[in-house]
Amino acid sequence: MALEWEQVTVDAADPAALGRWWAEALGWVVVNDSAEEYEIRPEHDRLPGLIFVPVPEGKTVKNRLHPACSPRGAAENRRLLHTRAKRSDRTYDGRSRCGGR
Repeated sequence: MALEWEQVTVDAADPAALGRWWAEALGWVVVNDSAEEYEIRPEHDRLPGLIFVPVPEGKTVKNRLHPACSPRGAAENRRLLHTRAKRSDRTYDGRSRCGGR
């Protein structure tokens, strides 16, 4: 493969807090926890990952990327909602969805 998708970069006011939330929600591992970035992946050596970086400015416009996750079963849906995930009523295939924090 000539091109490999390595990661999605997410600007964040608190990269570690947001990265920890996504790691817990997805069951992923932390591969870098530094002041410059907080990176998580499905497994240590598996791509793609999510990398959270600090930005000085606050959010001023709507997010352009909206990850959608499909919880498997009512218990998983409750677990995600307990972590402050937001329920999304947008379904493309009739299944329940939880969005990010």
